[in-house]
Amino acid sequence: MISLELRKFIINLLKIINFLLNYFIKKFIVRNILVTGGCGYIGSHTVLTLLERGYFVYIFDSNINSSPTVVNRLKELISVKGSELSKNLFFFKGDLKNIRDIEEIFLKAKSKGKSINSVIHFAGLKSVEESIKFPIKYWENNFLGSFNLLKTMDHNECRNLIFSSSATIYDYSSNKKIKEDFPLKPINPYGKTKLAIEDFLRDIYLGLPDCWRIINLRYFNPIGAHCSGELGESPKGIPKNIFPLILKVASKQLDRLKIFGNDWETRDGTCIRDYIHINDLSDGHVAAMEYLEKNKCQILNLNIGTGIGHTVYELIDTFENINNIHVPYSIYPRRYGDQVNVVADNSKILKTLKWSPKRTLEDMCIDGWKWQKNNPNGYY
Repeated sequence: MISLELRKFIINLLKIINFLLNYFIKKFIVRNILVTGGCGYIGSHTVLTLLERGYFVYIFDSNINSSPTVVNRLKELISVKGSELSKNLFFFKGDLKNIRDIEEIFLKAKSKGKSINSVIHFAGLKSVEESIKFPIKYWENNFLGSFNLLKTMDHNECRNLIFSSSATIYDYSSNKKIKEDFPLKPINPYGKTKLAIEDFLRDIYLGLPDCWRIINLRYFNPIGAHCSGELGESPKGIPKNIFPLILKVASKQLDRLKIFGNDWETRDGTCIRDYIHINDLSDGHVAAMEYLEKNKCQILNLNIGTGIGHTVYELIDTFENINNIHVPYSIYPRRYGDQVNVVADNSKILKTLKWSPKRTLEDMCIDGWKWQKNNPNGYY
């Protein structure tokens, strides 16, 4: 029979061992991360969060739909936390369709004595509407680019990956909150490329189940901006998503917001979406990376959202009230492919990663408007 004192001693000893083990892992193991699409909206916010947590970060971006200006802004923002931290950020311009570009950044990292051992994969085209018009372009960029990345990772024995997936892969035939085990049935080329990449990743994992750690994060609707007003969403041309459109209308760059249908079966007739603050999303990526560091080889699918649904009217009303500004709109017929209610069941990610969203819809509207006022033309 173990005495109470001995039991307490063993418990405390195990706590100390666990603390030291986690410290060792964080300090010496998975520290060098490649972020594809790191100049983009979600990528840039995640890069900043990684830098704040002490990671060395390599951005790989073609800048086709992003601006290299982001790199300087990231360095300025992280320098506030410590003058030396900006030296932990490296930028490499390249295209995932060219496998030599990917091989080169792995070689450059090795030459600096900081071999890449984890990847967060954001890079890819993401317009549903555009993907319907140009499916070849989307399959080439999204799937071929991912194939080249994974091939290079495997060759370099870099087998920790967080993949930027999407809720568009789900079958929305139910009005219930969406769980990870819901049927998968994307209805556009963009969503189909995301699901194909997930299938590819599962095959890769099953081929070497003792080597790969993979998390597919299925996004819902990230909006807002960094609280500094220095990082935000900067689409080229006319935006496709509702929140940047609201910003353009509020700043009088566009006359009116188009609302597609006010006769849906919801509390006010407009569609319901799960909006998540971009910084909660970036925190979720770091939580996912830290989970990979500490746990055994596996592949996980995780919804990342708030689990709270807001209608289009509620989003507009919140934006107007919190920022004291009017957003005129007009009603148009429903669009093909739109769904009435798309909200995450986020219980799995809350339990698995010990992460939870902290920011409100009001925070999203305040930070997004600050970004728009500071950067009326985005980064361009």
